[in-house]
Amino acid sequence: MQQRYHLQWASPRSAAASVLALILSTPLAWAGDEASGLAMPQAVSDTPFASEREAVIWRREELKDIESLVRQLRFDLINNQDIEAATPRLLELQERASAQRLLPAFIEGTHGSGSEARASIWEEWDQFAAGFTDLEDKIANLIDVAEQQNPRDTARALSEVGASCKSCHRAYRYD
Repeated sequence: MQQRYHLQWASPRSAAASVLALILSTPLAWAGDEASGLAMPQAVSDTPFASEREAVIWRREELKDIESLVRQLRFDLINNQDIEAATPRLLELQERASAQRLLPAFIEGTHGSGSEARASIWEEWDQFAAGFTDLEDKIANLIDVAEQQNPRDTARALSEVGASCKSCHRAYRYD
């Protein structure tokens, strides 16, 4: 999937934010072409993780961090209507919430103890992976809408990001 970066940087923080986005995307670069990035990892050897436990812990913490980013964006974009403050977070969200970055942590069968994942993830892999593609599209839309600085449309686009997350949680996560 093609990454979209539209936001213009208006501060000296841009270099640091760009480096941060690059660093965030680097640790989980997955070997192979992009199409294989959506394939279900069958074993730890198919991923950058040292163990299944490491993958489960990483994905749990990473998804919590993404949830926190969305809350921070609500504050920046809706409460403060400050696109400049939100720009680094929007780019970070786009990097961190990508299917290419997250799906390797869902090694087949890594549900149960220590995981909130339901077994249906691996039974319905294509639908599960499509949820991340939907999330990527919603985030790209949020970035596009936020650039237009229309608070009502931005709030709607941010709500769509949250709804994408929630629909996946309802189907694939034990609460």
